[in-house]
Formats: sequence, structure tokens, C-alpha cells
Amino acid sequence: MKNKMLKKNALLAISAILVLLMFGGRNSTLLHETKVEAAQRPIIIQGPMPIEAEKFAQRLEKVKEEKSGTFVFYKGKLNGYPVIVAKTGKGMENTAAATAVAIEKYNPIAIINQGTSGGHDPNLNVYDIVLGKRTTNLGSLKTTSKDENQGIDPTTWIPMDLMASEGSAGEDPNAEKIRYYEGDKGLLAAANAVKDTYTKGKVVEGTIGSADVWNNEVDRIKWFHTNYGSSVEEMEGAAAAQIAKAYDVAFLGIRILSNNKTNGGKYTPDTAAANQEYVYEVVKKYISNIQSK
Repeated sequence: MKNKMLKKNALLAISAILVLLMFGGRNSTLLHETKVEAAQRPIIIQGPMPIEAEKFAQRLEKVKEEKSGTFVFYKGKLNGYPVIVAKTGKGMENTAAATAVAIEKYNPIAIINQGTSGGHDPNLNVYDIVLGKRTTNLGSLKTTSKDENQGIDPTTWIPMDLMASEGSAGEDPNAEKIRYYEGDKGLLAAANAVKDTYTKGKVVEGTIGSADVWNNEVDRIKWFHTNYGSSVEEMEGAAAAQIAKAYDVAFLGIRILSNNKTNGGKYTPDTAAANQEYVYEVVKKYISNIQSK
């Protein structure tokens, strides 16, 4: 009887060890998979309008669509690496919200905000592309003090840095300056490395300006070009850059000129697709750089 009990206990012990080994191995595999997934934090490509986002999304593999509010996220892979195309909607508020949602949900390694823009630099033409070495908010301004019937003079308005202090930006003289968000060096390097693949225009580094304003006054455009050094204007990039900075996520704006009033360049909607083709090459290069580390 005693021998039978010993044999039974031995069998139970062996079974327990086998179970532990089996699940221990499984847990080890799951841990390894989690580490691999963590090493593959997605790259997010933002486009405000359908024509600025969906061409890129169509080139991803195994695409799944997710929505959050009015924002649409196309989750897929490029060369086996996770990439998410975000259709943010137009404007600074939409873009800021979409960027925060994307960062909280997907924990990206980098964000590229791309799409069309209007030219500020007369040396740039339709189909030229600007890499945002800097991005800035053109709509953050403080007017000079004028009493009733003294008129309006936008050329005297003062740039206002809303991030300069926690006090009143309008009363703080330290806020009377332009804030620039620097483009990530790794993303810029990838973009410059593949610029020769783009044949429809020039690819240059410059300053991208953003605001919920569509400027059609050439003198106003020249004022921004002179005072801010702006190469182009659009309605989203600075908002995305500000939120990316808050979360310490690598950011770069890439904008193609769809028109340029300073030299008569007419609006051309096909530029949106051309920009996505170039950004596709940038992302492939950036992924290659990540994987080679």
C-alpha cells in the first residue's frame, strides 16, 4: 500500500513539473513576443483629408480600420513593420486631438504629418516638397493696443508663444516670441536619404507654418515669410508637433506645395498623391534604419 502511495505521489510530482515546464515555456514565449511588439512601436502617418491619407493607406498590408470620434486610423504593415495612417480632419483642433488619441492608443515611435500646403517662398513651385526642419504656429498672435476708431493693422501684430509661461500670455513680455518645433533628426535623415527618388520637384528643408487661416493676401504671405521664415502654410502641422513634443514622440512635417500665390502657381490637387508616394519612401527608409540598429 505504501509503495502504491509513493508511486502515485511521484507521478503527481512529475505531472506538476511537466505542467510548470509547459506553461513556463509558454509564458517565456509570450514574454518574448511582448518584447518584440514593444520594439516595433508603430509609425503614424497623418493626413487631414481623404486625398491626403487614403493613397498611403492603400499601400499597407493587412489593413484594419479603427475609429475614435471622427478620426479614422488605418492599421497595417509596411515591410512587416506596423504603420498607422491617421485621417485627422482639417484644422489645428482636429489635429491636436487626433494626435493625442493616437499617442495614447498606439504608443508610436514617430509621427509624420504630411499633406498639401500653400507656398510662401517664391523660389518654391507646385510639386516641390518641404521637409519641416522647423514647424511653427502662424495663428498665435497678439495685437498692438489701439483705441476705438484707431483702425486695424495686422502688420504690427506680435508673435505670441503660448507655451512661454503659465501666466497670461497676453501680459507676459517673455511670450512675445515665435516658438519653433524642431523636426526629428532621424526622420529628417531618412527623408533626405531618399529625396533623389522624388522626380516631380525639389525636396528642401524649411519652415512649415500652421494656422486655421487660408491666406490669399500676397502681402500678408510675404509678411509671414519675412518674419517667421515660413516656406509654406497649412492648417495642421504645428498642432501635431506641439502634442508630439508634449509626449516626447519623434515628429516631422512633410508638405508638398499644391499652390503658390507668390509666383502664380495654380492649385493642383494631384500633389497630394505625389507627396504620399514620397512619404512612402521616407517611411521605408526610416524602418530600415530602425531595423539595422
